[in-house]
Amino acid sequence: MIDSSISGPLFIGWDVGGWNCDRNANSRDALVVLDSERNILGQPWRGNVRRLINEAANTQEWIQALLACCQIEASGSPPSVMLAIDTPLGFSQAFRQLISGEGAAGTIETSADNPYLFRYTERILFQRGLTPLSPVKDMIGSQATKGMHALARFAPENPSVGIWTNGTHLTAFEAYPAACKPSELVLELLKPYRHTPAANQVDAWETTGFGYGINHEDERDALLCALVAWLYHFQPDDLFQPDVATPSGEGWIFVPRDALSGG
Repeated sequence: MIDSSISGPLFIGWDVGGWNCDRNANSRDALVVLDSERNILGQPWRGNVRRLINEAANTQEWIQALLACCQIEASGSPPSVMLAIDTPLGFSQAFRQLISGEGAAGTIETSADNPYLFRYTERILFQRGLTPLSPVKDMIGSQATKGMHALARFAPENPSVGIWTNGTHLTAFEAYPAACKPSELVLELLKPYRHTPAANQVDAWETTGFGYGINHEDERDALLCALVAWLYHFQPDDLFQPDVATPSGEGWIFVPRDALSGG
């Protein structure tokens, strides 16, 4: 256990597994913690955080439990934490209205424009060359409800679109590691974590080239989330931000601007 009298901020990436992902060898929760210099603190971790969510009495205990998974002991006052989460953290306004009996959407045509399947943020990303997943049709509802449940317990305030907080030391938002693949900025940020240089952008994502305990795609994706959290704090203009048309209750996926097509 690394004893860290950390003043913060810390940047945690959480790649979310399903509620019972301890039974799934291929996809589980993963955590990576970075400091302000983008150093990996402790060790990347992979498992199931369900027990941590259930047992933590408050936000401080939950943060301490997440850090402990990565062999980091934060003594004293809890550090400031920016948490980037790889799962949908909302459902579309049209879907919520439909299931609550508040009316139907208009004509439904293409999948990418279906307001029941995709939120505003996802439909925008389709228009900009990315292919986000849907919590309704792509079998990630377990992960989505797990992430949303954690926010409801430990970061219940929603001061702005796509941002959740407990009002003090935890800020959380949604990231999407797959959207980082076209990003030259993220490719550059990944270089220090690789023990062998990548020959091309495809090779840069191969987990066999990583050091620092990044041994699985889940851990790599958690690292990418942590880097997006770092960008949100230090270089927010490099991330695609919500526009005024974004429904406030749907959330927002923060992705690197240079990963988008269409200007």
